[in-house]
Amino acid sequence: MYAYWISDPLVQEDYGEPAYRSIAEVNALLEKWMASYERADFYRWAIVLKDSGDCIGQIAFCSVDTAHRYADLEYCIDAASQNQGYAAEALEAVIHYTFTHTGIHRLQAFHRGRNASSGRVLRKSSMKYEGTLRQSFYYADSGEYDDRIYYGITKGEYSGDLHR
Repeated sequence: MYAYWISDPLVQEDYGEPAYRSIAEVNALLEKWMASYERADFYRWAIVLKDSGDCIGQIAFCSVDTAHRYADLEYCIDAASQNQGYAAEALEAVIHYTFTHTGIHRLQAFHRGRNASSGRVLRKSSMKYEGTLRQSFYYADSGEYDDRIYYGITKGEYSGDLHR
């Protein structure tokens, strides 16, 4: 994680999280995540290269609404691995897992307008474009606004084919 993405300020800025400055900080985060697996609404996966075993990113439910059975997805990939299909492959695997192994009925995700790479991932997925919330994301550091562009899929829309 530290070598590939979580310490990279640009990757973490696109992901909406701070860059981690030390292995100790990453270890503390991992301990927090490991403890969170005791909760029924915590889902987080490493994105790992099959050949090397290197962790090049992550994909997770950033929030789960158990009452209404939907989850919001988030993901990030290290800069060198972007635009190679890894995030899209991980997203499809998580969609498949969600609708075949959980009671979640709907998945949704958004990308910020200026994050074109994330937009390509969502457009390639089995999720459908649902709308744009114009200027609904505020960058405090620059004082600028950006759009949130939403995609979603329901269990009934999912074909069940992991390799579509």
